[in-house]
Amino acid sequence: MTVPLSPPSRIGFVGLGSQGGPMAERIAKAGYPLAVWARRREALDPFVAIGATAAPSVSALGAACDLVGVCVVDDIGVAAICDDLIPAMQPGSLLVIHSTILPESCERLAQRCAQRGIGFLDAPVSGGGPGAAAGTLTVMCGGDAEAFARATPVFRTFCGTLVHLGPAGSGQRAKIVNNALMAANMGLAHAAIAAGEALGIERSALGELIKASSGRSYGAEIYVRLPTPQAFAIGAPLLVKDIRLLASVLPDHAGATTLRDAASAFLAAATGQDI
Repeated sequence: MTVPLSPPSRIGFVGLGSQGGPMAERIAKAGYPLAVWARRREALDPFVAIGATAAPSVSALGAACDLVGVCVVDDIGVAAICDDLIPAMQPGSLLVIHSTILPESCERLAQRCAQRGIGFLDAPVSGGGPGAAAGTLTVMCGGDAEAFARATPVFRTFCGTLVHLGPAGSGQRAKIVNNALMAANMGLAHAAIAAGEALGIERSALGELIKASSGRSYGAEIYVRLPTPQAFAIGAPLLVKDIRLLASVLPDHAGATTLRDAASAFLAAATGQDI
């Protein structure tokens, strides 16, 4: 089913957490008419205060909008939202998945959307809540070029770097690899600081040195700011999820195994569970 696609003007957003919330806020502040939905009605209040409309249901939001972004935590959450959303969306509208989920899940969603004449992009993001608030997120997109071009003005409200990587699922594959590397870098920093302490080097001094030297990485910079691995308790489960997603799509692959092994000691210390 092919339907002419026009630039989006009515935006919907589901998933108003620490990252999705600032993304939605930047969309609204850029002047786009925005509809939002959340299970907790009180979560909508800050968005209504800046001019967004509180949708009574996921299906009502889908029916009223020509681009809908979804930024919930995992495959189960995305599936539940999309089961209500896709049947309500109009032909010619566009569904964007900002969550980090299995690439195969996005491929299946793209097929469902195509059957109804709905455009589809998987567009996971990197940069966290601070990046979303500052408008500097990296957005990694999978989907066709026309859908990507249509969504680009909306993405530009909250991103600094925007990359189209290929067909549906490509954004997820890139995001999983990126986050696995982030986890591995934090794991290597964990090992390096422990080695330094074993040699009698004070932790904070070594951390400052690494940040300015050849061993530096973004993961190491975050790690050396932590008083303990447990202080990363909010972010660590998300990295565990992404390490496991990579293992799922690349079972027994040497690169995936190397990344998991490098990250495992740190993530186990941060979460209290084996990886």
